[in-house]
Amino acid sequence: MAETPLTELDLCGSCTACSLSETRTRVVVSRGSASAPLMLIGEAPGAREDATGQPFVGRSGQALDRLLVEAGFDLETDVYICNAVKCRPPGNRRPKRVELAACRPWLDLQLQQVNPAAVVLAGATSVEAILGIKGGMTQLRGRWQRWQDRAVMPIFHPSYLLRNPSPDEGAPIDLTRRDLSSVRQHLCER
Repeated sequence: MAETPLTELDLCGSCTACSLSETRTRVVVSRGSASAPLMLIGEAPGAREDATGQPFVGRSGQALDRLLVEAGFDLETDVYICNAVKCRPPGNRRPKRVELAACRPWLDLQLQQVNPAAVVLAGATSVEAILGIKGGMTQLRGRWQRWQDRAVMPIFHPSYLLRNPSPDEGAPIDLTRRDLSSVRQHLCER
């Protein structure tokens, strides 16, 4: 009998390129549609993501899902969600540069396979990992960037929104709603 070819998940699941492989429960690759026009890249899995093997399924993910749906995205067909790092850093700490570099081939493979029309970068770590820009999310969020001939929109990380829950106009949640609406409009116009 012929051997079944390994999938991306199988290959990523056996990755030992950095020390995060020693403490993970599961590799967290993606959720959503591999043919989605939008790829959303976060930082790294948290405890709930490590347990389930799915990105953005904890409180931050639930907040993100609500905002995406409010902006008009279908979570099953319009969005592919992943992280810059595929394994949970201990204590949910920020991924180290060596860990971001070790996971970069997996992220590049995802970008190549999904080939999204637009990319949303959730939080400073994903902005640094993709665009090489450190800090300054208040100035970067909501401003289209070009990267590898793709439209890229930095937004606040949903965990930041949970820490700043004001519904007021101009507050982080309101700004993120506007940013995601801009992404939706960009995709509708293409």
